[in-house]
Amino acid sequence: MKEPKIDLELAQQHGLSNEEFDRIIEILGRKPNYTELGVYSVMWSEHCSYKSSIKYLKTLPKEGKKVLAGAGEENAGALDIGNDLAVVFKIESHNHPSAIEPFQGAATGVGGILRDVFSMGARPIAALDSLRFGEIHNPHQQHLLNGVVEGIAHYGNCFGVPTVGGEVVFDKAYGGNCLVNAMAVGISPSDKIMSAKAGGIGNPVFIIGASTGRDGIHGATFASVELSEDSRQDRPSVQIGDPFLEKSLMEATLEIIEQDLAYGIQDMGAAGITCSSSEMAAAGNVGIEIDLDKVPLREEGMIPYEILLSESQERMLIVGNSGKENELRAVAQKWDLHMEKIGEVTEGENFVCWWKGEKVCDIPAETLVLGGGAPVYDRPFKKPASLEKINDWSYRDLPLKNRDPQEMLTSLLSMPTLASKRWVFTQYDHQVGINTVVKPGYDAALMRIKGTDSFIALSTDCNGRYCYLDPYNGTLHALVESARNVIATGAEPIGITNCLNFGNPEKEDSYWYFVEAIKGLKDACEYFNLPVTGGNVSFYNESPTGSVYPTPVIGMVGLIEDGGKYITQQMHEGELIYLLGETRIEDFGGSALQKLLENDCRGKCPKVDLEKEYLAYQAIKKLNNKGIIASCHDISDGGLGIALAESCIWSNSGVDIQLPQDFDSTLFFFSESQGRYLITIAEKDRESMEEILNESKLVYHNIGEVYGDKMTINQLNISIQINTLKSLYNNSLSRYMTGEI
Repeated sequence: MKEPKIDLELAQQHGLSNEEFDRIIEILGRKPNYTELGVYSVMWSEHCSYKSSIKYLKTLPKEGKKVLAGAGEENAGALDIGNDLAVVFKIESHNHPSAIEPFQGAATGVGGILRDVFSMGARPIAALDSLRFGEIHNPHQQHLLNGVVEGIAHYGNCFGVPTVGGEVVFDKAYGGNCLVNAMAVGISPSDKIMSAKAGGIGNPVFIIGASTGRDGIHGATFASVELSEDSRQDRPSVQIGDPFLEKSLMEATLEIIEQDLAYGIQDMGAAGITCSSSEMAAAGNVGIEIDLDKVPLREEGMIPYEILLSESQERMLIVGNSGKENELRAVAQKWDLHMEKIGEVTEGENFVCWWKGEKVCDIPAETLVLGGGAPVYDRPFKKPASLEKINDWSYRDLPLKNRDPQEMLTSLLSMPTLASKRWVFTQYDHQVGINTVVKPGYDAALMRIKGTDSFIALSTDCNGRYCYLDPYNGTLHALVESARNVIATGAEPIGITNCLNFGNPEKEDSYWYFVEAIKGLKDACEYFNLPVTGGNVSFYNESPTGSVYPTPVIGMVGLIEDGGKYITQQMHEGELIYLLGETRIEDFGGSALQKLLENDCRGKCPKVDLEKEYLAYQAIKKLNNKGIIASCHDISDGGLGIALAESCIWSNSGVDIQLPQDFDSTLFFFSESQGRYLITIAEKDRESMEEILNESKLVYHNIGEVYGDKMTINQLNISIQINTLKSLYNNSLSRYMTGEI
């Protein structure tokens, strides 16, 4: 192939700006060749370099007493959970690929995040997902949902990791650009965490796993532009996954780490060999030389540009320990994996590639990578002028006149976002590995840690409607809601990972949303003393129909240490029902009731009071330590009404509720005020509980008891059989998908 002319026009076609092209020439002291231009284009893409976000990401808290691997240090974050064990976890997006090829996009998103975890020596024990689509009545959105769920189920089920939790949201804001965020969690010996660094001059560099093809070339660049009408032409940028091969790759990787055969290991995700090699070299302050003729290929005629940029799945780059090459090959052979030595660690700092005896790439590795010489931008931002008008809305504008509270409750319970996701999670194997304590659908997943008496609680959460109305408070909400989910299981929140989904950072209003969200995330994490262990920024989530809602998804990990008590959402006949936390009747901006009645998103989102959130957390913790709480459920979308209905459905028990007299009953019932929990206790524990709550200065109400087979709300004339609620809640999503609704 004749190399194309290297000029500014070609650089721009690769997504590089005029200034970036000039900077590359300055770094190299010459024009890059075609291969080098491709290398810089993917490594300096938004997806790999975080050039529009790194300035603000650096402000997030990363330190903590449990942190073993912090944000940006390794492939995933790692926290000490006692018993000489670590929890390793991360969340990432695969939005653009899933919008074009939903099955493969979602499947390879799962595969990629699993590799991030087991490349560090952790055996994956759980996967979660956070999914967002347009309105479900749209056939194309049903196609996307079908494909994404099938892709997640296919990869997770075949690989053998339980998909135990997550969320699925439907809103017109995601109609032009779905969001597919995947989280993986693994357990590792705390002294066996593998680094993604190269070192040891002369150490061999191996590629292990799948052969390299043309799939996924420029996938990182594809993820760094807006979706358009022509995006379907980018199907080659969507990778193809093989979960059975990945299972073998995992077992081999864990064995290599266990036997101390490797100096460093890195997953080949975005930008393939280019990214893994240059990042490992830069992290270790060494050079790496690669012989591209040694890379196993599955397609004929591939050139260096294609070999280096391919994002073929199920591959790892391993820097071995000299003298242990035969042992490495024996492990690969045992698991029927192809392993090839393709290079070695060198003195200096350059990433060098050879092909057919010619040097086709010679770049200082540090100039390619995030935190090194990759561009860093502080883009201009401005609050959208339209937001003032959007915020000018009051709960008094809700069209409640002549609306029956029971009809509103059943309609909310049937809404695709609020209804049970049984149609989704029954396609996942959520019990494989036999660590799953509660089935999907509850506030948080709860996983036992084998060989110990400890548990971890896992949650993903974000309300994009809140973030659209107020990105600072909306992001506070995303964090505290995810924290409440794990707190409701009896766990202590110990750390987060994040997947920050936003629009085009080159647009001032989109970037303002991002900057405000980071401020909120920083403040909330600092208040709760939670380290951010890593994650993902996904920009350019836009289409011709506009931007998605700003959606900073929070993946939360909580810990119940040895001897600790976990809590479920299961109520029992005769228990007393308490509402913990303050209810404000004005909290309807961006609410589920607003969407039901107005099909709009306006007003001001519910305000988050971090001090009251923390007081509630401490009260739950104290009550649980004393064995007082029988069940606990976080209150979020749809307010007290939906929380009560869900508790009744999960417990197959009725309730008899008397709402407080000092409020408008309808507004109190559906308010989405933050920092609230629904708990039940035994009658004998009433005095002890109220004493603790009074000491905590937490607002609370005794609102009734668990009784019978109906959900009865006296002031609102609501009386519904639990079987009726169960039918609405459990079957609505499947009925939408089959066209019955």
